[in-house]
Amino acid sequence: MKYAPDTDVEVLEEVDIDVDQVKLYAIVVFNDDVNSFDHVIATLMELCEHSKEQAEQCTLIIHFKGKCAVKNGDLDELTPIRNAICKRGISAEILLR
Repeated sequence: MKYAPDTDVEVLEEVDIDVDQVKLYAIVVFNDDVNSFDHVIATLMELCEHSKEQAEQCTLIIHFKGKCAVKNGDLDELTPIRNAICKRGISAEILLR
């Protein structure tokens, strides 16, 4: 593709972004040698509202990469979910994305 310096750019819509509405945080689940795949999958499906396929994929990423961001959101939304995950014996933290 060739660059065309004389091409006009039309702005379709200007959008003001409210930083408070941007989902800046993520629940990250970490791998361990204790929890079964089935337990982690069931937890992600119930608490993070993942589909079975999404929960399975996240669980495989956790197993092979050591961690996976499983849900994005604001801090107030994610805190009770993270706490519920940890109560099930799964290691999770809320991190800035």
